[in-house]
Amino acid sequence: MDTITLGDVTVTRVREYYGPVDLTPEAFVPDSPAEAWETHRSWLVPDFLDAETRIVNSAIQTWVLRSEGRTILVDTGVGNHKDRPYAPVWNRLDTDFLGNLARAGVRPEDVGLVINTHLHVDHVGWNTYLDGRTWVPTFPNATYLMPRADFDYWNPANEHKTLLGRGNQNVFEDSVAPVHRAGLTHLWEDGYRIDGNLRLDLAPGHTPGSSVLRLESGSDRALFVGDLMHNPIQIVEPDANSCFCEDPAQARATRRRLLGSAADSNALVIPAHLGGHGAAEVVRKGGGFAVKGWAPFAKYTETV
Repeated sequence: MDTITLGDVTVTRVREYYGPVDLTPEAFVPDSPAEAWETHRSWLVPDFLDAETRIVNSAIQTWVLRSEGRTILVDTGVGNHKDRPYAPVWNRLDTDFLGNLARAGVRPEDVGLVINTHLHVDHVGWNTYLDGRTWVPTFPNATYLMPRADFDYWNPANEHKTLLGRGNQNVFEDSVAPVHRAGLTHLWEDGYRIDGNLRLDLAPGHTPGSSVLRLESGSDRALFVGDLMHNPIQIVEPDANSCFCEDPAQARATRRRLLGSAADSNALVIPAHLGGHGAAEVVRKGGGFAVKGWAPFAKYTETV
């Protein structure tokens, strides 16, 4: 099953990539205790960690939401043919993502809204595609919702000194600026109500403008948390940041707050990069959290 229904909203999982990201647990989530990976090995391997290589497995995927008559994309992955000299795993990919999107029943012209939860390399790539020698919007009829704080932070003209640094090189120029020049962006600030089912809220720390998409429809709840967590080890170790968090203290506080909200409201937590079943229900456990159960999405079993 690639589609689930939450209240009046359908959620479809569309893959761009799943497999190793050339980082060990110590490199990817340096705040995590080494013993935690061993304690939880039974469910981390193989979906989230390769037992032999000790390399973390991760997914690049887009969530397709259909709500109140609109087709909405949450994050757009890495994209094809993009020069990423300081992010070699993502350099000049050539995937069948648009084919996967078509098999999910979505043509680019059908998309009414694109949500970039933040503006990292692996969340904005399919905002554009290469037409000859020009980057043009992939979804010409969509409004692209971007947090203004991230738009300003990653704009090279502003010369911010960022943690990710060159890892985000070329991203603004080929995946953000072209849709802004086309007049397709809406830069939101404190929050943004999309419709009766969906609302965007700031969730800073990973980046200044990192956001969470809240789904509340009928009795169902879900939180699309972007990179609040890259790996489910961060559910059981909520103070463990990835190596990519711009403001570590704020990232920890935001993660704990949102995991607490999910546990208290029985909301499905849907991060950007989980392999396996892609999402989880969480419960409070001691001073942290635990996985209550996995979402019913079909499990990724092969790397692509």
